[in-house]
Amino acid sequence: MSKVQDDGAVYDDINITPMLDLSYVLLIIFILLTTASVQGIKVNLPKASNTPSLAKPLTKAITITQNGTLYLDAYPVASLAELESRLAGYKASLKEFPIVVKGDSTVQYEKVVEVLDLLGKLELTQIGLVTQRLVK
Repeated sequence: MSKVQDDGAVYDDINITPMLDLSYVLLIIFILLTTASVQGIKVNLPKASNTPSLAKPLTKAITITQNGTLYLDAYPVASLAELESRLAGYKASLKEFPIVVKGDSTVQYEKVVEVLDLLGKLELTQIGLVTQRLVK
């Protein structure tokens, strides 16, 4: 659209000031609406832990110490046969329950494999191996 100036010359300039004002207003409105919708209710969230949660009463922990002593939860177990009978008793009442196996880093690998073999024989499938987190 061409307009004639006062001196009679034609100019083809578009005044973009109102368009810029409109875009700035829209930008401010979008920023305000976005921050208002993201905020919400403030809550203190719980912190995550690197260790497996034994808070569930169903979770059983089998610990193998440095000298090969077995523990079921915090109670010592004399042999693999006693461990098997205790776990069979738990399985009879609970059907499925998670188990974590914690072996000392210096214990013979064979001892851990014996425990895992026993768990496989009892058909317990929810098994976790506890390790330390690698620090870089």
